[in-house]
Amino acid sequence: MVAKRHYKEERTLVIIKPDSIQRSLIGEIISRFERIGLKLIGLKFTVATAKQVEEHYTLDPEWRLVTGEKNISAYKAKGLKHPYEGDPYKVTDFILKKLIKYFTSGPVILSVWQGAHAVAVVRKLVGGTEPLTSDVGTIRGDFVLDSYEMADGDGRAVRNLVHASGSVKEAEAEIKHWFKRAELVSYKHLSESILYDINLDGILE
Repeated sequence: MVAKRHYKEERTLVIIKPDSIQRSLIGEIISRFERIGLKLIGLKFTVATAKQVEEHYTLDPEWRLVTGEKNISAYKAKGLKHPYEGDPYKVTDFILKKLIKYFTSGPVILSVWQGAHAVAVVRKLVGGTEPLTSDVGTIRGDFVLDSYEMADGDGRAVRNLVHASGSVKEAEAEIKHWFKRAELVSYKHLSESILYDINLDGILE
C-alpha cells in the first residue's frame, strides 16, 4: 500500500508571464506566495518556445472544450454575444494562437511551489482568469485592468500576469513538462516548524 503524502508536500506550478516581468512585478508576486508560507522548490528564467506553450496548454485533452465553454459563458454572464458562440473548439483554436504569441513575446519565470493545499492557495492568491472580474486583494485584481472583451476586440490574449495550475493532477503534469526531477530541490525551511509541527515543540527555551 502506497503511503498517502502529507498535505504539506503538495506542489503547484506558477509561470510569471512576460507582462509581469516588463512591469517589474516579479518580487511582488513571489512575495505573496512566500508570505502565506509556501516554499519555492524550483525556479527558471527562460524564453518559452511555441511548441512548449502549445504542449503546456494541451496536456489535458479536455482543455480545448472546457476553456472554450468557459470563455463563452463569461460573455453570456455579461450579456454579450460571443463571436464564436456554440463552437468551443473554434474559440480555443483562436485562444491558443494568441496565448502562444503572448507567452513567447518575452522571458518568463517558471516556478514550483510546495506547501499545504498549494494549488488552491495559489489560485486564491492569483484570482480569476479575467482581471476585470478578479477580486480586489488578488494579484490579477490588484495589478491588471484587462478583460476578455477588450482582449478579444484587440485580437490578443488577456494579459493576466501569471499562470497557476488548476488542480493537483494538472500541476503534476505541468511540472513534469517544464522541470526535470533533478531541477526540484528538497530542503527544510525554518517556517515549516511553525506551519506544520503538531505540538510547536522547540519554541520555548
